[in-house]
Amino acid sequence: MVQSRAERGLTPPVVYDVTRLVTRGLNSAPNGIDRIDFLLARHFLESGATPLACTALGPRLADAGAALATMDAIESCWRENADATADAVYGSVVDRIRGRGDASRIKSGSGVARVLRNGRALRDWGFRLGRSPGDAPPGSVYLNATQFLLDRPWYVRWLASRPDVKPVAFVHDLLPLDHPEFFQPREAALHPRRIRNICRQAAGVVAASQTVARRFEAYADENGRKDLPICVARPPAAPVFTQRIDAPEELAGVDYFIACGTIEPRKNHLLLLNVWRELAANGAAPKLVLVGKRGWLNQNVVDMLRRCPALRDNVIEAGGLSTPGLRRLMAGARALLMPSFGEGFGLPVAEALAAGLPVIASDLDVFREIAGAAPEYLHPLDGPGWSQAVRDYLSQESSRRAAAMARMEAGEFVTSPQAFLATVDSFLTSLRGA
Repeated sequence: MVQSRAERGLTPPVVYDVTRLVTRGLNSAPNGIDRIDFLLARHFLESGATPLACTALGPRLADAGAALATMDAIESCWRENADATADAVYGSVVDRIRGRGDASRIKSGSGVARVLRNGRALRDWGFRLGRSPGDAPPGSVYLNATQFLLDRPWYVRWLASRPDVKPVAFVHDLLPLDHPEFFQPREAALHPRRIRNICRQAAGVVAASQTVARRFEAYADENGRKDLPICVARPPAAPVFTQRIDAPEELAGVDYFIACGTIEPRKNHLLLLNVWRELAANGAAPKLVLVGKRGWLNQNVVDMLRRCPALRDNVIEAGGLSTPGLRRLMAGARALLMPSFGEGFGLPVAEALAAGLPVIASDLDVFREIAGAAPEYLHPLDGPGWSQAVRDYLSQESSRRAAAMARMEAGEFVTSPQAFLATVDSFLTSLRGA
């Protein structure tokens, strides 16, 4: 039996936006925003929150049980609770690391099956009658954790008739405003609209990091919302990353590094590919596993992966790797490489540190905020520096890697899911009397 938030001593009632979440069965693995959205949705819906979804009739209130059932199906599609050794993508990565097989790009399962699943979800949710959002419980918080559709005035027009409902948005970053060159023109145009609408309408904002909070605070100040309440809630690594496991036997005796993130310009994969091309030319290239799907504006990266002979045998593109598969892969890696030009948080860094894997990362304020002195910091354009770091970490007797391990073990970098959710709950409660 689902207890309401009031029965659990939590206030106020919540209307949780699931519009983006119910379509995520199209992806074989979650990205960072998916993880945060999923965690918050399950927390609130299991506490009696009311889901809101966009339908053919516009935004409508739905049944929590139906939303939770859809989430169960998505979690199964993502294989979040599967054994890593049963993950076909993980098995293919192992084969490639060990020099077996000839495909440098590993795909996950049947794309047709995912499209059909997503089509069913769109049909099931798109044609629900539901109830008017005007029927939201009195004094509710409307929480949108992904900013999805917040660029569309019609989507939140219902809030005008319900001044007692307090809109709250989770802001992951403002990077399309600050670095539009890293994004498709459409996203570079829409994201500022979302941020502007949040600034105008929100009763509160949850930021993924203090770095994002400071940037949003400056934006709000410039736009007449200096008093807008902002809460910092650092996203947690999934519990699987905190579990200590031994290096996998199937990868014993081979050296490899991991880079994790969508293949798009901001992640700076091109630097790593040029480093690996140089390492291969000198006969000293370990394997590099690129964990993440292909994104946008990445043709130069894709061309190198397809056409550069030096990379074909040394770089493995692994889209759709399950979370347990990633955790197992981390257990045997030399380091996580994160040469990003910008991040709102950088969940892979938190995951790697939770797993006990050294991190070599760009010298970004947000990384220093969440990871302190634990990572090895380099400029994202310092190709020779990254190349030397990889060489140094490659040695089994590496003093540089040993120092990184010591720094990592001396700190505490993990936010628990419980602490994250408690922070969000406390913030929503604080808005009730605002």
